[in-house]
Amino acid sequence: MATSIPKTRSNGSYPFQNDVEMQLSYQGKQSEHSILQKSPAEEVILWPSAEDRVNLTNHLYFGDNLPFLAAMYHNSAIRGQVRLIYIDPPYATGGIFQSRNQAEAYDDSVSGSHSIEYLRQRLVFLRELLADDGSIYIQLDKNMAFHIKIIMDEIFGVKNFRSWITRKKCNPKNYTRKTYGNTTDYILFYTKSDNYVWHRPMTAWTAEHLNREYPCLDESGRRYKKVPVHAPGIRNGATGQQWHGMNPPPGKHWQYTPIRLDEMDAKGEIYWSPNGNPRRKVYLDNSEGVPVQDIWLEYLDPYNQNSQITGYPTEKNPELLARIIEASSNPGDLVLDCFVGSGTTLAVASQLKRCWIGIDNSPHALATILRRFVNGLKPMGDFVSLRQVGPYQPALDWSFDIATLEHTSQTPNLIDDFTLIAEPVVAANLLQLASMQLLQVADKFDNINKE
Repeated sequence: MATSIPKTRSNGSYPFQNDVEMQLSYQGKQSEHSILQKSPAEEVILWPSAEDRVNLTNHLYFGDNLPFLAAMYHNSAIRGQVRLIYIDPPYATGGIFQSRNQAEAYDDSVSGSHSIEYLRQRLVFLRELLADDGSIYIQLDKNMAFHIKIIMDEIFGVKNFRSWITRKKCNPKNYTRKTYGNTTDYILFYTKSDNYVWHRPMTAWTAEHLNREYPCLDESGRRYKKVPVHAPGIRNGATGQQWHGMNPPPGKHWQYTPIRLDEMDAKGEIYWSPNGNPRRKVYLDNSEGVPVQDIWLEYLDPYNQNSQITGYPTEKNPELLARIIEASSNPGDLVLDCFVGSGTTLAVASQLKRCWIGIDNSPHALATILRRFVNGLKPMGDFVSLRQVGPYQPALDWSFDIATLEHTSQTPNLIDDFTLIAEPVVAANLLQLASMQLLQVADKFDNINKE
């Protein structure tokens, strides 16, 4: 594998400076100042009652996320306090997505520069809400990822780009189009600064991988591997001097000072080859596992594996969210998802003892989230086994089968420690749409809590 030597300046050898910024130009692009002047949303609390929400830190918002983000921007309790943001926004596919029961879940028909500016305005607010040591992950496909990478560089800064993660989303397809099968999407990982919360994800060693990576045994039976004691680049200090009468290889330097290398050698941590080349022993028992790289093959979409699901069309794998939340936040931290869909981010954040804020403008998404909070997930087979009697009429299902629940302790999936909020007009339309069933859901939450 080729390695490079970091350059901090061009020394006149290159025609361009390293700090030149690129920007994406398109019609209708607003200034950040103009975006931050957007009017904040008025908020109506739908559930629970005032006395029951005194200590609630989780908030579920129903409506357009932009005015709600504007309201949070003016709220000192939220602005600059969000430790982790994960969003899975519309991909500009030009289509309308339906759930398993054929109800319209959300409209993804906006495309081109309109979709870029739509997302950019929200990203400007999200940057302001993010804590100085916070992180943001944005999941996209090939339609938007490359455009939004430039937008993210503009908003968060090129130096705060951390990873371009490629995720395998499904098994190979029997493509009929004259191209390669599309089995991946992408996650862009940025931070607010260089000082950010980070718990490196690890995966367990497999026996095959372990034996291949750590093939050596010392006298005591400890398994180890041999790695170089030099690194690319010339150094003029101690690491560029001779050690054991030898210089570092041409164009390289020692990874440690000669004094430190002598200490390691005295403890038996240096392996000397028959021709006198030193290598460092790295022991397996000091390893926490295999560090996760930027290609994720484990987290197929729920529809592509035998799993529990909500039936929402863009539902994400809970284990995918668990990896992100555990890597970039701590228990008690605030996690935000403003395209919350089926509520996977919120459910996993609750399980991992994080506080959360979720926003979505789809009535079907809200119904899905509330059902999930009460009943959890359903086996995928439950959806395919349904049979429609008579002409099918796609509609929202606001029913919540919790009549058989006897006590909160018997409902481990129950999530009820949140406040449900909407804008005034949206709240009125929601209550009319749901034929007051949403209030019945609230009553059922209350009844469970009282038992």
